[in-house]
Amino acid sequence: MMFLRSLIFYGFHVITIILFSFLSVLLWPLPFKYRYGVVRQWAIFNIWMLKKICGISYQIEKTEEIPDEPCIIMCKHQSAWETLAVQAIFPPQVWVLKRELLWIPFFGWGLAALKPIAINRGAGRQALNQIIEQGKERLASGYWIVIFPEGTRVPSGQMGRFGIGGAKLAIESGYPIIPIAHDAGKVWPRNQFIKKPGVIKLVIGAKIATRDRTVTEVNQQVYQWMEGQMTQLEGKKPITSLKRGQKRG
Repeated sequence: MMFLRSLIFYGFHVITIILFSFLSVLLWPLPFKYRYGVVRQWAIFNIWMLKKICGISYQIEKTEEIPDEPCIIMCKHQSAWETLAVQAIFPPQVWVLKRELLWIPFFGWGLAALKPIAINRGAGRQALNQIIEQGKERLASGYWIVIFPEGTRVPSGQMGRFGIGGAKLAIESGYPIIPIAHDAGKVWPRNQFIKKPGVIKLVIGAKIATRDRTVTEVNQQVYQWMEGQMTQLEGKKPITSLKRGQKRG
């Protein structure tokens, strides 16, 4: 039954990607906020379909109200689910992502319409400078920035080492960080087709100020917060990957 439900959801998922991607191209001449408002409906619709078809819902825990000012989201990366959830929950945003995602037919078109900061991971310092330069511009325009500091999806029970891009952007721009933890990997594991029914818990942390702090200090604070939250959500302390974004299993 889970296979059939997952298959039905996957069919709707692909169809809506194609439809909204074409729509995003047609809306390209419009201001960003209108394009974003339309494409965001794709994420909201897919979350609704997950609940109706696969029995996957979610609960939000937060330590304070989501700020009015733009912030830099540093989110745990376990699944594809959080890529939908942050769009549905938070104000208009742009993402830091690997440029190869823009090359995917249909899906990449929709991403391109959302003004992402698309980096070449192998470019080192150049990629970091791109995150800072374009991130400052997006923040100044009133948009949030979404970064997955682990760099790739990491299985449940593990945490990848953090890259410096999110912390560096926060320090250079002066904007605060909002950390997010969740346990979506228990129902929608990375690289797996079957989706299991259940309730995902998502925790939104309080703002983290970065003024007069180092990248190491900021990353350590976010990492420790996220590690503590994942320990509570999963019932055990996560194993730390040896490298940023390291894939295991």
